[in-house]
Amino acid sequence: MDTIFIRELHVQALIGVYPKERESRQTLVLDLELGANIGPAAACDRLDDTLDYATVARRIDQFAAASDFQLVETLAERIAELLLREFNVPWLRLRLCKPGTEEGEKIEQPGAIAGARDAGVLIERGTR
Repeated sequence: MDTIFIRELHVQALIGVYPKERESRQTLVLDLELGANIGPAAACDRLDDTLDYATVARRIDQFAAASDFQLVETLAERIAELLLREFNVPWLRLRLCKPGTEEGEKIEQPGAIAGARDAGVLIERGTR
């Protein structure tokens, strides 16, 4: 099985448990690996014969923008379900994280953990 990947996709979502987090959308960062067979596309050099990662990225962005979850875990699970269903991939690995906050840094949005680069979840779904 081949892998198509997207790294550091930035999406906006209303997410968080604390009232301050619920005041505005936050930027989340997503890494994605999707199981695929790229052989047919490579043989004929046609986008129609492969998984269009630009379409996948747009769909994730649309879904995240419309979401309203408290937990990153829930958003990650729902994105995984959507990708398995809508893009018919047999396997995926998804990393979704909230950026951290530097000590003493004043930023527009709350970070997941002060002093950490980021925090989040890494899930795998389907059969590789």
